Amino acid sequence: MVTVTRAAFLLDFDGTLVDIAPAPDQVRVAPGLVEDLRRLLGLCGEALAIVSGRPIAQIEAFLPQAAHAISGEHGTAIRRAPASPIEWLSLPPTPQGWRAAAQALERSHPGVVLEDKTYGFVLHYRATPDAGHTIRAALEDMLRDAANGYKLAEAKMAWEVRPSGADKGAAVQALMAQPPFAGRIPLFVGDDATDEDGMREARALGGIGLRVGEAFADAAAVRAWIARLAAGQESAWPA
Repeated sequence: MVTVTRAAFLLDFDGTLVDIAPAPDQVRVAPGLVEDLRRLLGLCGEALAIVSGRPIAQIEAFLPQAAHAISGEHGTAIRRAPASPIEWLSLPPTPQGWRAAAQALERSHPGVVLEDKTYGFVLHYRATPDAGHTIRAALEDMLRDAANGYKLAEAKMAWEVRPSGADKGAAVQALMAQPPFAGRIPLFVGDDATDEDGMREARALGGIGLRVGEAFADAAAVRAWIARLAAGQESAWPA
């Protein structure tokens, strides 16, 4: 059994630590989660990172001082330690016309929410599920003749346009190469298709990849597990 003192925790945010909300800015951090993460951070020798599709600044605002490292925007950006500068991958900029097209899709489909990122963007359609197929078709048309390394990725009730050279697997690999993560057993927890790369890389490095909906019933179950670990109950491991 892997113990807290041997593990490196690599945790997704939306759908894993917090419940999915209709729009990115509507998520709520459950009472006690930040405190539990801080306690776990101390128990695991600070080998705890948040690996998210969100910008790093948003994770820092939601979970202040709750992780040693943060990877944001699907591995595009990494902050390796609390006082470290953000490292950015060298990637092609998102074409201006694409952002304008995404804004037009948002305007023409009430309930669709555009989430802009440094590289690429996401269109969320949770509030209007019937728009999902139309959004996908429009984005596929936009990318069909693209030769600049961008791809369309599916998430929970969302479609994301992002660089092909960035994913959560690359983020896991980069984090595990340096202290305090190096030499530990990586444990990645995520909830959707965008997390599969992180799970796969954790397993390739001899660790564990756990998916919400399989290893855990939902994000509330993940939070309860973290609370047990933070309380020193190592036997609470799900694997």
